[in-house]
Amino acid sequence: MKRFNHATKAVGHTLRVLAHLLRYPDTAVREHSQELIDALAQEGALSQSRQQELRRVITRLASGPSMLIEAEYVETFDRGRQTSLFLFEHVHGDSRDRGPAMIDLIQTYEQAGLLLAPHELPDYLPVVLEFASTQPAQQARAFLGETVHIAQAIFTALANRHSPYASVLAAIIELAGEQARAVEIAQDDGLDDSWAEPAAFDGCSTKGQARPGQPQPIHIVRRTESLSPSSHTPNPGAQA
Repeated sequence: MKRFNHATKAVGHTLRVLAHLLRYPDTAVREHSQELIDALAQEGALSQSRQQELRRVITRLASGPSMLIEAEYVETFDRGRQTSLFLFEHVHGDSRDRGPAMIDLIQTYEQAGLLLAPHELPDYLPVVLEFASTQPAQQARAFLGETVHIAQAIFTALANRHSPYASVLAAIIELAGEQARAVEIAQDDGLDDSWAEPAAFDGCSTKGQARPGQPQPIHIVRRTESLSPSSHTPNPGAQA
């Protein structure tokens, strides 16, 4: 009996569906929800249980109140680094290494004949999935495997929040040949918190300084010149 090689099973349509689900939930998902469901079923790249989870996600995005769905998306993906869909945010943060990594990834896309839209960044997960969808199945799975540790971290953060989007990340991990599982992730402040300024006169304008009622740092500076009485005499020609 000939054994079926799961690694060579087509995944292109499934990857495009997942990319659509992770983009901002605009009217396209509502208008083409049944097509997305059909594409998952016809390709059969995911387990039946995972397909059922994704069908529930698609149905919810298509039938839920649009303002609520959009607000939940922003709250889920734009309020903290743990769930950021920009992959290099998890690897390089704001370090200088992020720039060269971006260039390398852009070159990978260009070598495959793909050009990004002006507003798109190469490490945005939906863009990564769409690129992988253009590759042969085995190469696509291998490419996903290079980022699966990041997908596991995002999956864990989403699962901790009981977000339905956790099923989408679990599907990506499954296509990479692994099982979705909880991993240890670093705790961080939400982006709004990390950029917030302290309240006015609340100790000091610099975050981390002492607040009223706490010991205040004292800095003693030695004078290098002594003041003479003449130094206190106002200069008539000086401008106020």
